[in-house]
Amino acid sequence: MSYHIVSIDAPDCSLSCKDGQLTCKSAEGNKTIPLEDVAAVIITSFSVSIHSKLLLEAARHGVGLVICENFKPASLVLPANRSTDTLLTKSQAYITAQLRKRLWQKTVEAKCRNQHSLAAELAPNDSRLEKLDRIARSVHPSKESECAKIFWRIYAEHVAETDDFRRGRHEGGPNPLLNYGYAVLLSTILQNLFAIGLDPTFGIFHVPREQSTPLAYDLMEPFRPCVDWRVAEWIHRHPDEKDWQVTREFRQWVTAFPLEKVDWFELTLDVRGVIEGVIRSFRQAVVTAQSGPYKPWTRTLTKWAG
Repeated sequence: MSYHIVSIDAPDCSLSCKDGQLTCKSAEGNKTIPLEDVAAVIITSFSVSIHSKLLLEAARHGVGLVICENFKPASLVLPANRSTDTLLTKSQAYITAQLRKRLWQKTVEAKCRNQHSLAAELAPNDSRLEKLDRIARSVHPSKESECAKIFWRIYAEHVAETDDFRRGRHEGGPNPLLNYGYAVLLSTILQNLFAIGLDPTFGIFHVPREQSTPLAYDLMEPFRPCVDWRVAEWIHRHPDEKDWQVTREFRQWVTAFPLEKVDWFELTLDVRGVIEGVIRSFRQAVVTAQSGPYKPWTRTLTKWAG
């Protein structure tokens, strides 16, 4: 059964296939895995050579290769018989409005609860936490925006330590750090969408635009607090605002957050592994036309990792 998604990020490595084994050779040594157990290979390494035999064997086993530039998928190498999954594409294209609404409700609920969880970690004695928790657990139609208002006020006071912080793409303060972190998160979501076979152009809430990927924007929402926490930790270690720039050091720091451990049901996995599990559950929900299988991530037991 093909179920592993293999991520290749080692520098100056080579990929090949011999006797049915996917082999990665790098300075750290050789690692192998049976190709028949692989669903897709995500290549984020800046310098990797791929043997032509691997391309042929991957095609024979139905394995897709996602080749990234700056962590964002730039090319897909798919077997001819997997280039179009008719059932999945049809399921995505003709998803009902009711199912789309329910999937988005579950996504927003997870995001709001994660925002409350992080706010409670950042400011455990803040008087607004009770209201934030109440709204996060409600069925209020505007709960996403209401939770965001409270969350960012708490974040501003206890992280940015300012009264005039505003969350926005072109605003100052911690915003450049947050924007870069969200871009890394978006790339990680896209990698897994392509690897699992979902078309990111079929979203459930975000509006399609030219060259946009609305489904990736949809499914990244519950994971945004992971970036918010990572940035909060950076600011805690670099309190001088002149250090709140997207430097090489910060890029290295924030791009490691997908490897941080979080809880997902009864498992403790890295964020990247949880993203894969969530997207697989979303795929099952779409194919079965039921919202039940979809299990967006909600932080449960452990402290936020730094």
